[in-house]
Amino acid sequence: MLLRLVALAGALTGALGLSQFPEFSQQYMQRLGGAVDELGRQVARYEADAAGAGMPLEAYLAALAEEGDKARMQAGHIAEDIARHARLAQALERLEGAGPFMRARLAFEATPDREVAERAWEVFKPAVPASFEGAIFAGTGFLAGWATLALAFAILRNAWWMMTTPFRRRAAR
Repeated sequence: MLLRLVALAGALTGALGLSQFPEFSQQYMQRLGGAVDELGRQVARYEADAAGAGMPLEAYLAALAEEGDKARMQAGHIAEDIARHARLAQALERLEGAGPFMRARLAFEATPDREVAERAWEVFKPAVPASFEGAIFAGTGFLAGWATLALAFAILRNAWWMMTTPFRRRAAR
Protein backbone atom coordinates (compact mmCIF):
# COMPACT_ATOMS: atom_id res chain seq x y z
CA MET A 1 0.00 0.00 0.00
CA LEU A 2 2.81 2.40 0.91
CA LEU A 3 4.62 1.69 -2.35
CA ARG A 4 1.46 2.47 -4.32
CA LEU A 5 1.12 5.79 -2.52
CA VAL A 6 4.75 6.63 -3.26
CA ALA A 7 4.23 5.62 -6.92
CA LEU A 8 1.12 7.82 -7.05
CA ALA A 9 3.08 10.72 -5.55
CA GLY A 10 5.77 10.20 -8.18
CA ALA A 11 3.14 10.10 -10.90
CA LEU A 12 1.54 13.33 -9.68
CA THR A 13 4.97 14.97 -9.47
CA GLY A 14 5.70 13.89 -13.04
CA ALA A 15 2.33 15.22 -14.19
CA LEU A 16 2.87 18.55 -12.46
CA GLY A 17 6.40 18.91 -13.79
CA LEU A 18 5.81 17.91 -17.39
CA SER A 19 2.57 19.90 -17.63
CA GLN A 20 4.67 23.07 -17.26
CA PHE A 21 6.57 22.51 -20.52
CA PRO A 22 4.05 24.33 -22.77
CA GLU A 23 4.14 27.41 -20.51
CA PHE A 24 7.93 27.42 -20.24
CA SER A 25 8.33 26.99 -24.00
CA GLN A 26 6.00 29.96 -24.55
CA GLN A 27 8.00 32.13 -22.14
CA TYR A 28 11.27 30.93 -23.71
CA MET A 29 9.99 31.82 -27.19
CA GLN A 30 8.99 35.30 -25.99
CA ARG A 31 12.48 35.88 -24.60
CA LEU A 32 14.06 34.41 -27.72
CA GLY A 33 11.97 36.74 -29.87
CA GLY A 34 13.11 39.72 -27.78
CA ALA A 35 16.75 38.67 -28.14
CA VAL A 36 16.34 38.26 -31.91
CA ASP A 37 14.71 41.70 -32.18
CA GLU A 38 17.47 43.40 -30.17
CA LEU A 39 20.28 41.63 -32.01
CA GLY A 40 18.54 42.47 -35.30
CA ARG A 41 18.58 46.14 -34.33
CA GLN A 42 22.30 45.93 -33.56
CA VAL A 43 23.09 44.10 -36.81
CA ALA A 44 21.13 46.75 -38.74
CA ARG A 45 23.25 49.42 -37.04
CA TYR A 46 26.45 47.57 -38.00
CA GLU A 47 25.22 47.31 -41.59
CA ALA A 48 24.41 51.03 -41.62
CA ASP A 49 27.92 51.82 -40.33
CA ALA A 50 29.40 49.64 -43.07
CA ALA A 51 27.22 51.28 -45.71
CA GLY A 52 28.27 54.69 -44.39
CA ALA A 53 31.87 53.65 -44.95
CA GLY A 54 30.95 52.48 -48.45
CA MET A 55 31.67 48.80 -47.80
CA PRO A 56 29.79 45.56 -47.39
CA LEU A 57 29.62 44.39 -43.79
CA GLU A 58 32.22 41.61 -44.19
CA ALA A 59 34.73 44.02 -45.75
CA TYR A 60 33.98 46.58 -43.05
CA LEU A 61 34.73 44.03 -40.32
CA ALA A 62 37.96 42.98 -42.07
CA ALA A 63 39.07 46.62 -42.38
CA LEU A 64 38.14 47.27 -38.75
CA ALA A 65 40.16 44.25 -37.60
CA GLU A 66 43.27 45.64 -39.32
CA GLU A 67 43.22 48.88 -37.32
CA GLY A 68 44.80 47.55 -34.13
CA ASP A 69 44.18 45.26 -31.19
CA LYS A 70 41.15 47.07 -29.77
CA ALA A 71 39.52 47.38 -33.17
CA ARG A 72 40.24 43.70 -33.91
CA MET A 73 38.58 42.77 -30.62
CA GLN A 74 35.57 44.96 -31.47
CA ALA A 75 35.31 43.40 -34.93
CA GLY A 76 35.30 39.97 -33.27
CA HIS A 77 32.46 41.01 -30.96
CA ILE A 78 30.48 42.35 -33.90
CA ALA A 79 30.99 39.10 -35.81
CA GLU A 80 29.84 37.13 -32.74
CA ASP A 81 26.69 39.29 -32.50
CA ILE A 82 25.94 38.72 -36.18
CA ALA A 83 26.44 34.95 -35.86
CA ARG A 84 24.32 34.79 -32.70
CA HIS A 85 21.55 36.77 -34.39
CA ALA A 86 21.52 34.34 -37.30
CA ARG A 87 21.50 31.31 -34.96
CA LEU A 88 18.75 32.67 -32.70
CA ALA A 89 16.63 33.84 -35.64
CA GLN A 90 16.83 30.35 -37.15
CA ALA A 91 15.92 28.73 -33.81
CA LEU A 92 12.97 31.10 -33.37
CA GLU A 93 11.76 30.40 -36.89
CA ARG A 94 11.88 26.64 -36.26
CA LEU A 95 10.04 27.00 -32.94
CA GLU A 96 7.39 29.35 -34.32
CA GLY A 97 6.68 26.94 -37.15
CA ALA A 98 6.29 24.01 -34.76
CA GLY A 99 3.28 22.94 -32.76
CA PRO A 100 3.50 22.33 -29.00
CA PHE A 101 4.46 18.67 -29.36
CA MET A 102 7.05 19.34 -32.04
CA ARG A 103 8.53 22.07 -29.81
CA ALA A 104 9.07 19.39 -27.16
CA ARG A 105 11.01 17.34 -29.69
CA LEU A 106 12.99 20.37 -30.85
CA ALA A 107 13.87 21.20 -27.24
CA PHE A 108 15.87 17.98 -27.08
CA GLU A 109 17.04 17.92 -30.68
CA ALA A 110 18.53 21.39 -30.85
CA THR A 111 20.21 22.91 -27.83
CA PRO A 112 18.33 26.02 -26.78
CA ASP A 113 20.25 29.22 -26.24
CA ARG A 114 21.56 28.75 -22.71
CA GLU A 115 21.53 32.45 -21.79
CA VAL A 116 17.96 32.98 -23.00
CA ALA A 117 16.78 29.75 -21.34
CA GLU A 118 18.41 30.71 -18.02
CA ARG A 119 16.77 34.14 -18.11
CA ALA A 120 13.41 32.59 -18.94
CA TRP A 121 13.83 30.11 -16.07
CA GLU A 122 14.70 32.91 -13.61
CA VAL A 123 11.33 34.58 -14.17
CA PHE A 124 9.30 31.47 -15.01
CA LYS A 125 5.91 31.35 -13.32
CA PRO A 126 4.23 27.93 -13.30
CA ALA A 127 0.77 27.94 -14.81
CA VAL A 128 -2.23 25.67 -14.62
CA PRO A 129 -2.27 23.71 -17.87
CA ALA A 130 -5.68 24.67 -19.22
CA SER A 131 -4.89 23.73 -22.80
CA PHE A 132 -5.06 20.46 -24.68
CA GLU A 133 -1.28 20.23 -24.97
CA GLY A 134 -0.92 20.97 -21.24
CA ALA A 135 -3.27 18.09 -20.46
CA ILE A 136 -1.35 15.76 -22.78
CA PHE A 137 1.98 16.72 -21.21
CA ALA A 138 0.46 16.27 -17.73
CA GLY A 139 -0.85 12.83 -18.65
CA THR A 140 2.49 11.85 -20.12
CA GLY A 141 4.28 13.07 -17.01
CA PHE A 142 1.84 11.16 -14.80
CA LEU A 143 2.42 7.92 -16.70
CA ALA A 144 6.19 8.43 -16.85
CA GLY A 145 6.43 9.17 -13.12
CA TRP A 146 4.26 6.21 -12.19
CA ALA A 147 6.03 3.81 -14.56
CA THR A 148 9.48 4.90 -13.40
CA LEU A 149 8.71 4.36 -9.73
CA ALA A 150 6.75 1.15 -10.35
CA LEU A 151 9.68 -0.25 -12.33
CA ALA A 152 12.17 0.80 -9.66
CA PHE A 153 10.07 -0.83 -6.93
CA ALA A 154 9.69 -4.02 -8.98
CA ILE A 155 13.45 -4.22 -9.48
CA LEU A 156 14.08 -3.63 -5.79
CA ARG A 157 11.44 -6.19 -4.79
CA ASN A 158 12.98 -8.83 -7.09
CA ALA A 159 16.49 -8.03 -5.86
CA TRP A 160 15.31 -8.33 -2.25
CA TRP A 161 13.59 -11.61 -3.03
CA MET A 162 16.74 -13.02 -4.68
CA MET A 163 18.99 -11.89 -1.81
CA THR A 164 16.76 -13.34 0.91
CA THR A 165 15.82 -16.64 -0.79
CA PRO A 166 18.83 -18.59 0.62
CA PHE A 167 17.93 -17.49 4.15
CA ARG A 168 14.30 -18.51 3.73
CA ARG A 169 15.36 -21.98 2.57
CA ARG A 170 17.51 -22.45 5.69
CA ALA A 171 14.69 -21.32 7.96
CA ALA A 172 12.26 -23.75 6.29
CA ARG A 173 14.46 -26.78 7.16
